[in-house]
Amino acid sequence: MSALRPSSMTSPHKHFHRIAWLAVGLALCVIIFGAFVRLSNAGLSCPDWPTCYGKATWPTQAEEIATANAAFPERAVETRKAPLEQFHRHIAALLGVLVLSLAALAARHRRHGLPWVLSGSALVAASIPAYTGAHYVLSSALAGAGLALLFAAAVRWSNRDFARVSALTLGVIVIQAMLGMWTVTWLLKPIVVMAHLMGGLTMLSLLLWIAWRSTPNTALIAGNAGQLRRLSLIGLVLVALQIALGGWTSANYAALACGTHFPTCSGQWWPQTDFREAFVLWRGIGVDFEGGVLDGPARAAIQLTHRLFALLVAGHLGVLAWRLMRSPGLLAWGVALLIALLAQIGLGIGNVLLGLPLVVATLHTAGAALLLAILVTLLARLRPPQPI
Repeated sequence: MSALRPSSMTSPHKHFHRIAWLAVGLALCVIIFGAFVRLSNAGLSCPDWPTCYGKATWPTQAEEIATANAAFPERAVETRKAPLEQFHRHIAALLGVLVLSLAALAARHRRHGLPWVLSGSALVAASIPAYTGAHYVLSSALAGAGLALLFAAAVRWSNRDFARVSALTLGVIVIQAMLGMWTVTWLLKPIVVMAHLMGGLTMLSLLLWIAWRSTPNTALIAGNAGQLRRLSLIGLVLVALQIALGGWTSANYAALACGTHFPTCSGQWWPQTDFREAFVLWRGIGVDFEGGVLDGPARAAIQLTHRLFALLVAGHLGVLAWRLMRSPGLLAWGVALLIALLAQIGLGIGNVLLGLPLVVATLHTAGAALLLAILVTLLARLRPPQPI
């Protein structure tokens, strides 16, 4: 994506960039609200998917709650948490509609492009009633066929009018919906929870790239653009890995594995750890991971890994911020990156010292998304001067 020049790309519709920016804003809301739901321990408050106790909304009346409790005796209705989970699904579905709109607009000028995108989307949509009807093999086949069409389109088409990246983004949001389903049905399996977080941020990054590149006159011209883009790309990879570690920390309930001690861990510089158990990615299906299943040493290993890798990320982003501030016309971006980095470090430390308060923990996820957004923005907008 980053190799394409703005001059080589044309917007497929006059409102395409506006829809893209609306999708960016909604994607950010979905990610932050999803973190709030997860950190509120409401991730399993609707034990079925995509309905909530068999309803498109959630049980509210006494008789509805009684019926739901009888149908799902293993998880009684929590009237405070169920609306959070189902509302999160609803806004995620709305985001899916916006992404479908982008893909349809971008594909409509391609030969059979619009039928291709709509057919893939229809197959995915048909997989949902098949799933709720317990036809799991049929549901998987339909969803797989729909995804195959979308990704085949992404491979087949060029990106001169955003057709490739729009089809790819639509495929990513379908996978993200499937990860959301597995998060519930596989009882907060850590690898799925982490992948769900990464999928959401991947979707945000793709939408942000589309929005910047389809908006006219947004290039940041710099003589050292090539060097800054390389540093930004390395930073993007490092931040993505750190976010994955953060997702793994949260999914394994290891955020307070060191107690409320910082920079030490439980009062020690290097407590007892178990790295072998800490990073076992697959533990089978059928285990309820709510509350975590790892012992203290394994959780401490995860927490320490997250802290140590943060030093590498902070060092690299600090260098990038300094280079930006020394580049003509990019001072504001360097300052923004530095402030976002310092805020994220402060929020991470605050999570530990304050005992993981909900607001601080949610803002920590928002801070990760902000750092990612700044790096994607730099990759999308930085350009060398055009030869005269």
